[in-house]
Amino acid sequence: MEVICLEDEAFYALVEQVFQRIKEKQPKPEDKWISGEEAMQKLRISSKSTLQKMRDEGKIRFSQPEKKLILYDIQSIYEYLDKHAKDTF
Repeated sequence: MEVICLEDEAFYALVEQVFQRIKEKQPKPEDKWISGEEAMQKLRISSKSTLQKMRDEGKIRFSQPEKKLILYDIQSIYEYLDKHAKDTF
């Protein structure tokens, strides 16, 4: 059996490196609120007017924290897509 001795600093530096590598491999949690561009990507639409129409008709939730900033609720987009999904035969 081989024994490896490390100083405290080296040990904690090694632990930190291992922690960072594990953290990098973990999937990042998705934001609850996304931008209009991200919403259009999720919905597979290319028109801002279609996105606005969906917003105006209440099909997807949104928040407007500033006059020119509109954010979309990712969960409501997923619910909209699930609602319009067709079951297989």
